[in-house]
Amino acid sequence: MNVTLWIAQALLALIFLASGGMKLVTPKAKLIEKLHALAPIPAGLIKVIGVLEVLGAIGIVVPALTGIMPGLTVLAAIGFMLTMIGAAIAHVRAGEPPVPNAVIFAIAAFVAWGRWDWL
Repeated sequence: MNVTLWIAQALLALIFLASGGMKLVTPKAKLIEKLHALAPIPAGLIKVIGVLEVLGAIGIVVPALTGIMPGLTVLAAIGFMLTMIGAAIAHVRAGEPPVPNAVIFAIAAFVAWGRWDWL
């Protein structure tokens, strides 16, 4: 079980590091070409979301690796779950299927459940 949780944590870290990094370095006009759901969101808020995703990517792995405040890993997973709820709403409003958001939500929920005793 521990190995599966680590794989899930690493996968979430990679997903959100890539997603957040892209939001931080790519101009809004270019992002909208790929991610239509971001169109109604102000550019500044997109950057804030990017920062939070990168911090979450760090928080899902580093506290668990170091043993320093490992409960932050659970909080990062919960934060990812909330992020995916917001992302799913944005995708549905844009007429896009929220299936990827549901999958990522499920992975984050699995990590939160599996690491819950760290809180």
